[in-house]
Amino acid sequence: MVKSTIRSILGYISAVLLLIILFITAIEMVAYVDKGFYEREYKKYDVLKAVNMNMEDVLYVTDEMMTYLRGSREDLVVNTVVNGEEREFFNDREKSHMADVRALFLKGLFLRRAALFLLAVCFLVLILLKTGLKMIMASLVLKVFLLFDMLAFIIVLLASRNFTRYFTIFHEMFFNNDLWLLDPDTDLLINILPEGFFVDIAIEILIVFLVLQSITVLLSLLWKGKKAK
Repeated sequence: MVKSTIRSILGYISAVLLLIILFITAIEMVAYVDKGFYEREYKKYDVLKAVNMNMEDVLYVTDEMMTYLRGSREDLVVNTVVNGEEREFFNDREKSHMADVRALFLKGLFLRRAALFLLAVCFLVLILLKTGLKMIMASLVLKVFLLFDMLAFIIVLLASRNFTRYFTIFHEMFFNNDLWLLDPDTDLLINILPEGFFVDIAIEILIVFLVLQSITVLLSLLWKGKKAK
């Protein structure tokens, strides 16, 4: 009885850890891998006109910003051409805010590494308990994924009614200052990343996340069927 309870608990924990890994991976894939996403968004929101820059320079700034957020460069001193004059793109307020965003990004990447480690530990314990991993990869994963997707659907439905409100709530939850309240007249960052951009990237992340979930569930079911033969 005790062993069965431990197996069940570890199984659900493993499914949740896998969910965390896939979600952070979806964010990374959209934010870092799909470079064309930014170009499409900049064209959609007429960003070049708003900041008086050409596409090459805006994409350069974006690439340097994402490199910074990922922890691959230590500062956000990025020089480019704005309105025909060479200058630093980010001002002090923007740098301070992006330092907060960077800390959040790095915590997310650390969380994924921790989840991978804990998932491996859970799998090892389950193997030692002589529990078939197919149980986790098929039934429990599907249950946890469906529950999360139901909650996510509710959140998306609420956010779609007033995105600005929930966008504000998100920032108030994760940041303990008001540096994220940028002024389009003085801060170029808000002009290249308008609110609509965040709506689009959230949808893109959700789509990629659902695809990763579907692939995971399909592989688990195929693996279960193969083991059953």
